[in-house]
Amino acid sequence: MALAARLEMRQGQALIMTPQLMQAIKLLQMSNVDVVAYVEAELERNPLLEREEGTGDNDGPLESAGTNEGAGSDDGPREGDWSEIDPTPSSEAIAARLDTDQANLYPEAEPATRERSGETPDGLSASAWSGVGGSGGDSDYNLESFVARERTLGEHLAEQLAVALKDPADKLIGQYLIDLIDEAGYLTASLEDVADRLGAAMADIERVLSHIHRFDPPGIGARHLRECLAIQLRERDRLDPLMQKLVDNLDLLARHDYAGLRKICGVDDEDLADMVGEIKRLTPKPGLAFGHTIIEPVVPDLTVRKGPDGGWIVELNSESLPRVLLNQSYYAHVTRSKLGDKDKVFLHDCLQNANWLVKSLDQRARTILKVGIELVRQQDSFLAHGVAHLRPLNLRTVAEAIGMHESTVSRVTSNKYLGTPRGVFELKYFFTSSIASSEGGEAHSAEAVRHRIKQLIDAEPANSVLSDDTIVDVLKEAGIDIARRTVAKYRESMRIPSSVQRRRSKQAPA
Repeated sequence: MALAARLEMRQGQALIMTPQLMQAIKLLQMSNVDVVAYVEAELERNPLLEREEGTGDNDGPLESAGTNEGAGSDDGPREGDWSEIDPTPSSEAIAARLDTDQANLYPEAEPATRERSGETPDGLSASAWSGVGGSGGDSDYNLESFVARERTLGEHLAEQLAVALKDPADKLIGQYLIDLIDEAGYLTASLEDVADRLGAAMADIERVLSHIHRFDPPGIGARHLRECLAIQLRERDRLDPLMQKLVDNLDLLARHDYAGLRKICGVDDEDLADMVGEIKRLTPKPGLAFGHTIIEPVVPDLTVRKGPDGGWIVELNSESLPRVLLNQSYYAHVTRSKLGDKDKVFLHDCLQNANWLVKSLDQRARTILKVGIELVRQQDSFLAHGVAHLRPLNLRTVAEAIGMHESTVSRVTSNKYLGTPRGVFELKYFFTSSIASSEGGEAHSAEAVRHRIKQLIDAEPANSVLSDDTIVDVLKEAGIDIARRTVAKYRESMRIPSSVQRRRSKQAPA
């Protein structure tokens, strides 16, 4: 059979991931902090995008759920000198565009309306509503920029090192050791490795480290917990031979094996109680008293509150969503000038990317709200009565209810948070596996069962500690069919000790 080249036409279907589609998927699974950072990068890269900084009435969001007035077209930016694409419309306006999902959820509720005034919706001031970076320019006076920076642990130790040691070689060794101390206050490398890297004698390393052990805070520079506690006890002049034996057997103290400790230390119950109390007053992580990484509070993407009719009102949190503007007048001005082919291509790409960005942000907000509304509808008993009434729920149930794919729901619920009257919860918190009912009734949520186990253990008396088998019997009487190994797994996930350890702890000398 002869081989020959020829042309053929074939028809087929294929899913092509365009850059725009990849951008929309990427934005959908980002947290609000990542979205703000992404938009900031786009603002620097795209000259046609600008941050909204106006505070006038025309800069506000869409007004109410009852109408589509003021809503932008999905075909692109509106005509005019300035075209505003608002990725943070009010939740009522988005609900109106979701085919009356909000109305179907709470048909008896009347559309909420807000008057246009000096304040924007949700009680936010105009400066807070303006989006990323605030509403002011570079000339705004920021008092926070003058707040004194918190001193770090390394700086605190370096100041003491300069006073304690005079020899330059000792100072170099000391600074190297300080750099190896983590934020908890522990030395993270072995002295042998330090000696090899610096080419110094082990005796010099140990001598400098002994100086650091006398620095403030007490216990700093220890290589393990026993040494940390011993340094603090020595500082208090309490490290006698009996206390040293107790420190050397912290594993028995962790297991509440007080009989073994009494035998090793050779003391009675009263003396052991005093020694254990002395240990409990020490600081296991002395370095945490100084400046370390600041933990940012979680900003919820959605908020839910009780409605006047008894239902639940779900709203987007405008603080977590950036607002951007598309400068159409600048685009028109530049296109009227003479441009080269490369400049025209660049400007066209900027316009296309800007349109896709604002559409992706808008679609992201709609999808998050749509999933949030369904989660509230499914878990309304949790909001009303607490975690014991959390229902079993999976991604498929939500996806089928709102007409989306499971992967989309999974992306939406990743790194997104819902602010409720009971606290702030990640959206994935509301998806829990089910545990069958022993009476053939409705299944129970795994999270609700975990909460029930914790309640039982917290209420157990000191003279009648509940074993895992006893907890299984109690739960089965309450209609929850659960195995003993499942109870043990849930108990360990909540870091609750076993019944033997709890019994020793509750029978320990006061």
